[in-house]
Amino acid sequence: MNPLRNATFRQLAAFHAVARLGSVSKAAEEMHLTQPAVSIQLGILEDAAGTPLLKRSARGVKLTEAGELLATYAARILEMWREAGEAMAAHCGDIAGLLRVGAVTTAEYLLPPLLLEFVREHPQVKVKLQVGNRAETVARLAGQEIDLAIMGRPPAELKTVSAAFAKHPMAFVAAPTHPLMSSGRLGLQALNAANLLVRERGSGTRTTLEQIFKDEGLALEVGAEMSSNEAIKQMCAAGFGVAFLSLHACVLELETGRLALLPMADHPIERDWHVMHLSSRPVPAAAAAFEQFLRVHGQAWIHWRLEHMRRTTEANGQPAAVQRVKKARSAA
Repeated sequence: MNPLRNATFRQLAAFHAVARLGSVSKAAEEMHLTQPAVSIQLGILEDAAGTPLLKRSARGVKLTEAGELLATYAARILEMWREAGEAMAAHCGDIAGLLRVGAVTTAEYLLPPLLLEFVREHPQVKVKLQVGNRAETVARLAGQEIDLAIMGRPPAELKTVSAAFAKHPMAFVAAPTHPLMSSGRLGLQALNAANLLVRERGSGTRTTLEQIFKDEGLALEVGAEMSSNEAIKQMCAAGFGVAFLSLHACVLELETGRLALLPMADHPIERDWHVMHLSSRPVPAAAAAFEQFLRVHGQAWIHWRLEHMRRTTEANGQPAAVQRVKKARSAA
């Protein structure tokens, strides 16, 4: 006999929310219900299961062993039902539902206008964007917390379906008054002695930088390690050192003259942005539509943004930076 044969989706949804949030009050708030209403649903579900699912205390609720077991299945059932609803909407010609996107930190400068344009075309889509370093984003994709991941290169440790959708220019930058700005063509060795500001291990930018030095047969000498692009930009603009950053992350600083590109050969360096999903899992309709949107419109938007930066820096009288931005724009 199946003890849960009379369980309803409403009961599973209430239980799933409490299990995820660890609180009846938080679950009630999320579901726009009263606490007694949620408690009633939980009580009916526990009666049907024939065993306690939650342990209540002054600090909140915790799952029993039976609750842990049911929570896994409840999450899967509700996720499949969500996907079914989105698939039916897509079948009828409507793109709707929740778009769950994970992106590496640098992509937070790239994605917002693209997401805005996509939602304008599909107003029934709701967006959940989670930003973290590369390791965090890979973990979220592996744990199925997100449907799509945006990063520089696909993770070797996961089986994914990925596509390059735009060029990603990266460059060494410094304050315009930095002594290295007046030097001739710089080599990497000179940067090692200039207090190089870098991201933490696990970030895509750090991995790319390490590979660049490795390809030249040089050891990377870190001047200072920071966990955010914003911190690096502020320190760099203040003259604290030089940095290796995505041009997407420092468009404003380059346009206003707070930062400039260092005079180096083959600079900026170009990589690709990739959008990917797990190969073992069906892609929800909203995620599939956004993936296609990026493939069609991603590069065009980046081209426009770099062109705007080129014109602004040119107007501000930064010819050296302009030439290197022109090169990045042409390649894009």
